[in-house]
Amino acid sequence: MTSSGRHIEIAWPDLGMTVTAELDGRNPALADALWEALPYRSLQGHALVAGAHLYHVAPIPSLLHLTADHRIADRREAPDGTVFCSALQHLGIKYGTLTEPMAASPVGRIREQDMSALAEAGSAIWESVYSTKKPITAEVRRKGEQGGHRIPRLHASGPAADALVADIHAETERIWLTEPSELGELHRGAVPSGAGTFGTVLPTLLFVNGELRPLGYASYGGLVRGAAQGMPIEALRHMARLLVGVPAEFLGYCGLEKLWQFTQRFLGLLDGLDRDDFMAVTHHLALYINCLGGWNLHLYPWETGDHLRRQPTGLTGGQA
Repeated sequence: MTSSGRHIEIAWPDLGMTVTAELDGRNPALADALWEALPYRSLQGHALVAGAHLYHVAPIPSLLHLTADHRIADRREAPDGTVFCSALQHLGIKYGTLTEPMAASPVGRIREQDMSALAEAGSAIWESVYSTKKPITAEVRRKGEQGGHRIPRLHASGPAADALVADIHAETERIWLTEPSELGELHRGAVPSGAGTFGTVLPTLLFVNGELRPLGYASYGGLVRGAAQGMPIEALRHMARLLVGVPAEFLGYCGLEKLWQFTQRFLGLLDGLDRDDFMAVTHHLALYINCLGGWNLHLYPWETGDHLRRQPTGLTGGQA
C-alpha cells in the first residue's frame, strides 16, 4: 500500500459529521473514477444483513464495469475504516464487525483520528434506516474543496435512444435526493392496482424489494459489464429480453409505473441499438433502478420484524 496524496471527505451534514479518507493507491482505476466524479451527494444507506457497513449509490457509471486489480478475498478481514468501490455502484465503508464473507475492492482508508466519529455516524445511520426513516445525505468531496452534486449524462447517437437516456437521467435527478413519490405511496399503502392479497401491504413491499435489487445489481449491471467486455450485440439483446421484462412489468403493477414505461421503451428500441447506445441506455437504467432500490431499502418498515431476533449459534428454538 502506498500513499497517493489524494484525500476525500465524506460528510453527513444532517449529523454534523465529516471523516477523511486517503485514496491509498489500491485499485487506481476505481479510485480515479471516484476522484473524477467528485463532488456528489447521495442517500446514505446501512447494511441490513452484513453488519457494520455503510454504503450509498455513487453516480459513477464506470463502476459497473471497471476491473479491480486488487481484491480482498474476505472483507470481514479488512481493517475497520476501509473504503471500497463496488461493481454494485456503491461506495462502502467498513466501520466494525462484518458477518458476510465477500470479496471486495478497496480504494482507501479512513484516517485513524476519525474512527470514533465514523462509528458514531454508523450508529446514527442505522437508526435512520431501521427506525426513524429520516433520510441522511452523504456528501463526498475532495478534501479542501467545495461540495456539490451532479449526475453525469451519457449520450446516444440514435435520436430515440438519446431521448430515452435524457428522460431516465431527468427522472434519476428528480428522485436522487428526494423520496420517489411512487415508492412513498406504496409504503403508505396506496396501491392503485390493488396488489396485496386481502388488502395486505407488507408482502407487496417484500416482493418489490426482492425484484428491484437484482434488477439493478445483477440484470442491468450484468448487461453493462457484458457490453463492456465485448459480448456480441445480438447476445446482449437476447439477454436483455430474457432478464428485464418480467420483473419490470411486475414492479409496474406494484406501482413503479415509470420503471415499466422506461423498460418498454428500451425493449422496443433494442433491435436498433449499437453497442455504444446499448451501453448508454443500460448505464442509465442501472443507476436509476439502483437509486430506487436505495430508497426502497430506506423506506422499508424493518421494525416490523423487531420481535424476531437471531438465535445464538446451535439453538434451533424447538422443543424435545
